[in-house]
Parts: sequence; structure tokens; C-alpha cells
Amino acid sequence: MNLAIFDLDNTLLNGDSDYLWGRFLAAEGIVDGDFYERENQRYYDEYKAGTLNIFEFLRFSLQPLANNNLESMLELRQKFMVSTIDPIILPKARKLLQKHRDQGHVLLIITATNTFVTQPIAEALGIDNLIATDPEFKDDRYTGEVSGTPSFREGKVARLNDWLEKTGYNLASSWFYSDSHNDLPLLELVTYPIAVDADDTLLQHAAAKGWSSISLRD
Repeated sequence: MNLAIFDLDNTLLNGDSDYLWGRFLAAEGIVDGDFYERENQRYYDEYKAGTLNIFEFLRFSLQPLANNNLESMLELRQKFMVSTIDPIILPKARKLLQKHRDQGHVLLIITATNTFVTQPIAEALGIDNLIATDPEFKDDRYTGEVSGTPSFREGKVARLNDWLEKTGYNLASSWFYSDSHNDLPLLELVTYPIAVDADDTLLQHAAAKGWSSISLRD
């Protein structure tokens, strides 16, 4: 079975849903605007630089889920999808997904962004298989903690291996599309690693390795 794996943020989307969700919450007055904007930007810069402490970031980014009523957060998420996410779904990304569907490939999104934010995005893209960082949910509420291994860097490999074992799929004929050097551990494992609108570090690595490099934006 052919497996087509896709990073989400800055790959299928023309932006980062995790970062944009933080900005959206600040704009909606759900979090302290100045503080949250500043910290959100700092973590995003650390992610791009490859220095992000994922657990520190998750303690920050998952706290609004714990501090607010779930029903109100679900309503905000729907507003976020319409106002922020729908406009940044790349048309060429949709065409790429359809190309793999037409070939009968299994499609999978794997992302470090949490499932609360990314589940409706995967649904909007028509992709049933999603591996994302899982926020802990107990007694009908989010706790603000992470459940299990975050799907970030080597964590993506670990989470994917768990998924492969459960589903019976394998990487014998596999693609992985990503924009970020943070995804190098997984890019190294697949049959066809593809850099998409890549950052400089990934672009250089892809060139040295002879990997394909494409744009879904031009």
C-alpha cells in the first residue's frame, strides 16, 4: 500500500495553524493580548530556529483549553476555521492531495500542532488519518497537559511507527511532504522525501541529498 504523508503547517497551509490560533485567541480577548502575542512569537521563532522546547511550548499553548469552557472553545474554533484557516488552504495543496487519491494512495497528515486545532482542518482537506499532538482530556475537560508523545521531530517518527503497527501499513512505498528542517528525522525514513516551500536548512539538506523540492505557492 502506497502511503502519502503530509506535514500541515506551511506545507498544505500558507501559514502555521498553531501560531495563528494563538493570535486568534489574543484578538478574541481569550488570553492576555500583549503577553500571549509576545510569547507566541517567541515560541514560533524558536521552532523555526530548531531550538523549541516542545513541552514548554505545550504548557503555554494548551492552557487556554483548560482555562475556558469547552463549548465556547468549540465555537471559537469554528470561527477560526472560517476566518483564518479556510483562506490559507493552498489550492495547489488540494490538487496534490487529489493526485495521490486518484492513485489510490493512503493519505495521512502528521503535525506537531494539537488535535483540537487540527482535526477540523484535516476534515476540511478530506483526510481521515491524522497524527497530531494530543491534549490530555479528563473528566470532560482539557487539563492543559499533553497526552503521550508530542508528534514533533523524533516524536513524529515514534508516533508514526505506532500508527503503522496499528494499521498494518508500512513505508515501503511512501512520500512525505514538509517545509521544515524539524521534520528531517521522518524525511530520512520515507521512500520519497519532498521539500515543500522549504526553510533554508531543509532546502540545503534536500539539495545535498538529491531530494525533490517543490512549491505549492507559486
